[in-house]
Amino acid sequence: MANIWSVFSWRHFLVISLAVNVALISKVVYEGESSRGGQTIRQRGGTLILDDVQKEAHFSAGSSSSSTDEEKAIDDGQRVINVYQGDPTMYERLWQQMGDKTSFVIQGGQSMSYFSDVSNLCWFLEPMLAKQIVRLHKLVGNAVTENRHIVVGTGSSQLYQAVLYALSPPDAAEPMSVVSAAPFYSSYPLMTDYLKSGLYKWAGDACSFNKDSPYIELVTSPNNPDGFSRNSTVKGSRGMLVHDFAYYWPQYTPISSPADHDLMLFTLSKSTGHAGTRIGWALVKDQEVARKMVKFMELNTIGVSKESQLRAAKILEVVSDSREDVDYPGKSVFFEFSHRMMAERWRKLRAAVKQSGIFSLPDFPPGLCSFLGRVFTNQPAFAWVKCEGETEDCEAFLRGHNILARGGKHFGDSPKYVRVSMLDRDENFDHLVQRLSLMSSRQS
Repeated sequence: MANIWSVFSWRHFLVISLAVNVALISKVVYEGESSRGGQTIRQRGGTLILDDVQKEAHFSAGSSSSSTDEEKAIDDGQRVINVYQGDPTMYERLWQQMGDKTSFVIQGGQSMSYFSDVSNLCWFLEPMLAKQIVRLHKLVGNAVTENRHIVVGTGSSQLYQAVLYALSPPDAAEPMSVVSAAPFYSSYPLMTDYLKSGLYKWAGDACSFNKDSPYIELVTSPNNPDGFSRNSTVKGSRGMLVHDFAYYWPQYTPISSPADHDLMLFTLSKSTGHAGTRIGWALVKDQEVARKMVKFMELNTIGVSKESQLRAAKILEVVSDSREDVDYPGKSVFFEFSHRMMAERWRKLRAAVKQSGIFSLPDFPPGLCSFLGRVFTNQPAFAWVKCEGETEDCEAFLRGHNILARGGKHFGDSPKYVRVSMLDRDENFDHLVQRLSLMSSRQS
């Protein structure tokens, strides 16, 4: 009887021990996953969900959640800091905190046709996207949408090509001149001459353009790369203006009034950070110009991805809906958050530049933003950094310190300047400002 009791106890204690260990391991794994990235996972109705954005996270722009204290503390100068491109990964943190607010399902039988709305001049434009574009512009107050045709493109780069095609006469004696005031967006010359079209050609700096012939002037405001608000430069009477408003959003510049021009370009990549979705749109006053742009898109790609359009529509809807947040009535959580992130980054960069003593940055005049209801100066998506002193090639100088930035010569300006992206992830940006602050005149 005693032997039977001994066997019985040993088996039961073994089972109990295994069960306890498995439970403890599961608990540790669950808690580790639940706290990852500073986000909270909780349970509702048997389903694990990600908490909505916490209110304190809305305005925690000064913290760099993606960098550990140990990583921030030491910069040995060996890490390559790439701020050459304008990839807007800064916004990842906000959208990760948004959780599944922008999630939606596309069924297998949905959006299969080439056509979205045959009654619309831009027949491949999804009605849901058109609605949200108009809604957001009215909310922010940065563009007039009444009596405008909306043309959607695969990013504003494709729209730029469509614009050149639409504005250039097919039977002109010589190609249409395309100009922009220096420093201009470095891709303008490359995109203009890429196809070696007989319809148009890059003609350089608008400030020195004096031909008595038709021309297209590109006006980027706020400007990429130097961040200043701009108007047209050429004084001729035969020009057609294209306004690139990729950065006319309240995180970058005060919104003074709705832009009201014949042809205006916008892009999702810089407004919300969703560069990979590849969606841009044009607001076009002239119907014939819009029709030619649509024809270009038809010949080029037979429209624009519906999946991308629907995702963009959902994202813009969430941005507009966030204005209804009960804790911040009349404001947009997205634009409040991104505005404060940019303000904090510019504060850090200016402090680093001042400490180094070998660089300088532009100073911008203050302006009242009608959307945010406050006065502030431009805080552009790019910093136009100048190497002071005897350094003639700022791009090469920074490359010698393992910082990759785009030199001024690419923008039609002096090599003493470089363009530095302000939109990278927190960790990369923090390393950038730390390294710049430690550089001095002895190294130049």
